[in-house]
Amino acid sequence: MAGAKLSGMTGITAFQEYETLQPELQSLTGLFVSAFISSTIAPGGSEAVLAYLISQGAIGVEQLILTATIGNTLGALTTWGLGFWTSARYPAEKLLNSQRQKSLLRVQKWGCWALLFSWLPIIGDGLCFAGGWLKLSFFSSLSAILLGKALRYMAVAYVFV
Repeated sequence: MAGAKLSGMTGITAFQEYETLQPELQSLTGLFVSAFISSTIAPGGSEAVLAYLISQGAIGVEQLILTATIGNTLGALTTWGLGFWTSARYPAEKLLNSQRQKSLLRVQKWGCWALLFSWLPIIGDGLCFAGGWLKLSFFSSLSAILLGKALRYMAVAYVFV
């Protein structure tokens, strides 16, 4: 009987801790989803979500920056993967007009360094897609995307801290 009582107490304690952490978990999940969506083809406002959560002061700034950076980087890698997948089925010469082929050549010229600018609105998604299409090194692409997005979120946090 004592063992059952002890495990019941542990379950209640765990539930109480979960309820205490739930708002923080919801905030971090919302930031992650917003950052992920913002970095795919769909538009989003992860910077606004980050700024709001920083202003609330309930969660550490470092944790918020890390969550946003991971979500945004994974979204960009999804776009990179779509470019990689598309290139196997549709060669650039057959699918793109000459103007867009020139854009692809610019990314090819700069290589993974171009992906440092993947945080830019509108063109950032195209850079990631082009990086995948051109089959730029995955790990170099990951590094450049991660660095660019982390610096962007640090700059946003700096403004709102």
